[in-house]
Amino acid sequence: MKNKLHFISWLGTVGLIVASISFAGTAVAQTESKKKAEAAETATKSEAGAKSSISDKDKAFIKKAAKGGMMEVAMGEMAEKQAKSDDVKAFGKRMVADHSKAGDELKAIADKKGVKMPAKKHEMKWTSDKAYMEMMVKDHEKDLAEFQAQAKEGIDPDLKEFAEKTAKMVEEHFNQAKEVQGKLK
Repeated sequence: MKNKLHFISWLGTVGLIVASISFAGTAVAQTESKKKAEAAETATKSEAGAKSSISDKDKAFIKKAAKGGMMEVAMGEMAEKQAKSDDVKAFGKRMVADHSKAGDELKAIADKKGVKMPAKKHEMKWTSDKAYMEMMVKDHEKDLAEFQAQAKEGIDPDLKEFAEKTAKMVEEHFNQAKEVQGKLK
């Protein structure tokens, strides 16, 4: 009888231990689910905050820089195919490569910030290598000032960093455009 009582007591203790472990496992699972839900909500709020926090001035810069970059690519492609001068062709090729890369970087920032990029449509033409290079000198001079201003006065840190880095590239283009323009007769 004593053995039976001891066995029942032991069985009850084991039952309590199993029930406690089950309860603890459920509580841990619920806590983990709650933490994951809170983390997802925080991430969503952060993402929404990033999208809504960009200023109108920064949005305008994104759109203007995107349009300008697309124009540089379109005109560069045209120069690669139609230019008479090898220097102008090489300049056009560089415009395509550099501005395509910068455009991809800008698109990634715009997507992250929830800013829609403009559509790609550029129907510009030029009549001569000299006319193209003259346009490139003027355009890069203007763009350089805009990128430098954004790097200094912009609000969004990602966009400021992009503008600062890209301003260096635009300055190189400006200097190369002046050099190529000087070689043309």
